Amino acid sequence: MNAQIGIGMVCPFDMALDRELWRWMPDSVSLYFTRTGYIDAPVDVELCRDLNNHAEIAAAVRAVSSVGPRTFGYACASGSFVYGMAGAIEISNCMLAAGAERAVTTSEALIRALDTMNIGTLAVATPYTAALTGLLCDFLAESGRSVVAQAGLGRDHEIWKIPYHVTADLIRAANHPDADAVFVSCTNLWTYDILADLEAELGKPVLSANQVTAWATLCDAGVLGGEITPADWSTAHAQSLFARSIAA
Repeated sequence: MNAQIGIGMVCPFDMALDRELWRWMPDSVSLYFTRTGYIDAPVDVELCRDLNNHAEIAAAVRAVSSVGPRTFGYACASGSFVYGMAGAIEISNCMLAAGAERAVTTSEALIRALDTMNIGTLAVATPYTAALTGLLCDFLAESGRSVVAQAGLGRDHEIWKIPYHVTADLIRAANHPDADAVFVSCTNLWTYDILADLEAELGKPVLSANQVTAWATLCDAGVLGGEITPADWSTAHAQSLFARSIAA
């Protein structure tokens, strides 16, 4: 077996979608998951603020550093946008200080993907409560984006149990003619199998939290646009973000 390229993933305690993130990985990449401590609270603004525990994030990074990941991701959208752009950067800096060679949060990954695809106007779909969805819109506005429409499910627990058809309808409800793309948030929401079909249906990019996290960490690890070619991928990615990067 060839040597594996390692990516460390720091997740909140309730992350249930390890398998989804694996689906974006070529055979040469291994994900090393680690989690922060349990918090007994609904998924809302206060919980997401509590997830910004830099001591726990640093400990999570150190827990898998011994296997030598090339880069780390903080796989949580709300936990990284809840304190705005500065909060997301602070989490990445925390991971770097704990020994990560490179680090990116889901929210920073989103901004990088929007920059790469030259997307300035978008619609937002989330499973969140209205208050948390509002903070995501504030984060995007801070980055210079215009959010022209939004839709949310108001869910504050067991988001990983939301089925694909509900998420697909949510994305359709959020879409707007003036939006260059739709972003569906939350790394605990299944999206992999519906993104390409919805892009074809809506005629625009549809990005998701896990997708941009996987993409940014693969870029930082030198996989996308680097030493891995399209022939190395076990799955052909029809999603526009990955198709663009693999072709490059």
